[in-house]
Amino acid sequence: MKTLHKLFLVWISIGFNIPVWGGEGNLPDVVPHIKPSIVAVGTFMPTRNPRAVFLGTGFAVGDGRQIVTNAHVIAKELDVDHLERFAVFYRQDRNEHMVLADLAVSDQEHDLALLRLQEGKLPVLEIGDSSQVREGELFAFTGYPIGMVLGLYPVTHRCIVSAISPNAIPVLASRQLNAGMLKKLETPYDVFQLDATAYPGNSGSPLYDIDSGKVMGIINKVFVQGSKENALSNPSGISYAIPSAHIKQLLNQKTLQ
Repeated sequence: MKTLHKLFLVWISIGFNIPVWGGEGNLPDVVPHIKPSIVAVGTFMPTRNPRAVFLGTGFAVGDGRQIVTNAHVIAKELDVDHLERFAVFYRQDRNEHMVLADLAVSDQEHDLALLRLQEGKLPVLEIGDSSQVREGELFAFTGYPIGMVLGLYPVTHRCIVSAISPNAIPVLASRQLNAGMLKKLETPYDVFQLDATAYPGNSGSPLYDIDSGKVMGIINKVFVQGSKENALSNPSGISYAIPSAHIKQLLNQKTLQ
């Protein structure tokens, strides 16, 4: 036993590498690079009180003028007669900013939308390869869980991918079916189930790798719960993310659909 003890001390003294699982040491370094790309998505109407209304979260990609969010976040019909427009809100250099935006592309099947800023650019996030995501891996997402109530200060949550499963699964009884469910069952695709709680305002937040900061998915609180948990009278607090492969497809679309 004494010999084993001495060997252990020698291993420690020479820096013997003992594997550590679930490391998250890089997250504090990654978050400052993520936050400048995060925006609050909403609408602005000069004759309304309040003039700005929060709808969800988004993040900058592509050329810095493109903002990815969920389609359900910007699903409301704009009051164009009273000059209501989509807008994004963010904090930069300790000042709050607002930029009007136009809807460029919408993908209802995957509940994704792309806004284009009317002016200016933001730092962008890189879209990663979601096909490489594995169950049990550690990720983070940053957004506005309760809107702009606490100001334009993005909040970060850690999580693991608890499961990778279809966005819609067969139901036990026909009474649980609806037109939306039937359509999803015809063309299902995998989504990421997470072990962290996201809130309605988190819809549109990027799910990213804590080492590289690459976006692997986008948080979705409404769309997936309405299909995977359609049979529940009270949907669970489970959070989901749409894989980033569908974001890449969105960025390749040229016209509004």
